[in-house]
Amino acid sequence: MARPPIVCGRCMRRQLNLAAQTSSLLKLPRATRRYATAESRPALDMLSNDVTRKLDAVSKAAPLGSSDGAKSSSFPKTNARVVGYWLLGSAASVFGIVVFGGLTRLTESGLSITEWRPVTGSLPPLSLADWESEFDKYRASPEYKMLNPHMDLAEFKKIYFMEWTHRLWGRFVGLSFVLPTIYFIARRRVTPRMAATLVGISGLIGFQGFIGWWMVKSGLKDDLFAPGSHPRVSQYRLAAHLATAFACYSWMLLAGLDVLRTHRALRDPEAAAKQFAALKSPALRVLRGSVAALTGLIFITVLSGALVAGLDAGLIYNEFPKMGTGYMPPKSELLDKFYSRREDGSDLWWRNMLENPSLVQLDHRILATTTFSAVLALFAYSRTGKVKASMPRNVRKSVTGLLHLVSAQVTLGICTLIYMVPISLAAAHQACALALLTGALVVGHRLRVPKHTLALVQRALKEPVRMKGGPTSARIEKAVPGF
Repeated sequence: MARPPIVCGRCMRRQLNLAAQTSSLLKLPRATRRYATAESRPALDMLSNDVTRKLDAVSKAAPLGSSDGAKSSSFPKTNARVVGYWLLGSAASVFGIVVFGGLTRLTESGLSITEWRPVTGSLPPLSLADWESEFDKYRASPEYKMLNPHMDLAEFKKIYFMEWTHRLWGRFVGLSFVLPTIYFIARRRVTPRMAATLVGISGLIGFQGFIGWWMVKSGLKDDLFAPGSHPRVSQYRLAAHLATAFACYSWMLLAGLDVLRTHRALRDPEAAAKQFAALKSPALRVLRGSVAALTGLIFITVLSGALVAGLDAGLIYNEFPKMGTGYMPPKSELLDKFYSRREDGSDLWWRNMLENPSLVQLDHRILATTTFSAVLALFAYSRTGKVKASMPRNVRKSVTGLLHLVSAQVTLGICTLIYMVPISLAAAHQACALALLTGALVVGHRLRVPKHTLALVQRALKEPVRMKGGPTSARIEKAVPGF
């Protein structure tokens, strides 16, 4: 009969301690087990074959956050924080180009470049011969023949550089967005949903460039405006160009705010869960819908302002609140048959609304007044009993900021009209319009409960290993010192 091997007491205790540590490791989440297994491999080799097989099987399991048997995705569950800051920076760049585009239009510089060259047009004329060539092309345009027949080369260079800078800025916006988009997707720094969002915004930026040239092209043809009238771009195309810019800006802004909001929520899941629960209060339902409707109203008012700018309608009836002798022009002026192109007059209404400067200005006044009244009503409603008690502090502050923005916008609009559209006031009026839309978007964003972020918060609460200093984290440090 073989004698049992003699085992040292110290070795036996060491094996028992290692077995206890291994048992703790097997209870940890799979991603933690993999890391701990790699760190403690020399010690775990001394355990029994059965324990080693279990550890090997655990090390091949799915990563943290994936369900058993499901295929793991190479994309992360959350976006990198730098993506949010980059999106907000891109939105700021779009904000700037919108304001500069307004200056380009106000200085009548937009038609100085008569060709669209996306690549070679990045450089301005570098020699006198090149400048003369560009000037000759401008001389052939209706704007030069009808408005600037006495313009010399030095004056032409001023308006040329305004339009060239605007186009160069547009190229910068495109490259500074498309190239990082490719990088973030290739490096898997964004979720699949955000990847689709970035691709969509990139496509919208390219479409915006096409819309811009389509707009400029309308001012280079005599057949697109009435004979003898002021050469200008089509007000429809100008409105489309501005609407696309505002949509691009809004998309970037909301996407960036979503990324940063998710990171703030995951830093303190318990506080985020309480905030989301408060936002689900029935008392905020009407407020949430009202903010969404107000955002749409602001956007429509902005488009009506683009029609005013395209028709130079701000240069007539430069008083407020009256328009001439009354609060509106005569009916015969508002519904002028001159703008109808059909013999039966079936297009009389809508053509006057979109092409008659008097009616276009009246429409913009009505929409602006309605927007101002709507913000006042929203502010008053947000201060009522149940709504005020249920509304988070950041939402209350953003509603107050919205009131300040709409007050500034109305003041700028009236001053721009009274002083017959000076460049500085008109540019400030357009910038404040985008700021007002920003305020409405921020209010709506803070009232919304994002489903994806809510799901991540709920998962973080169920898996404390994701929280620094949580109980599972302490268990890891105890099981594997220095983890």
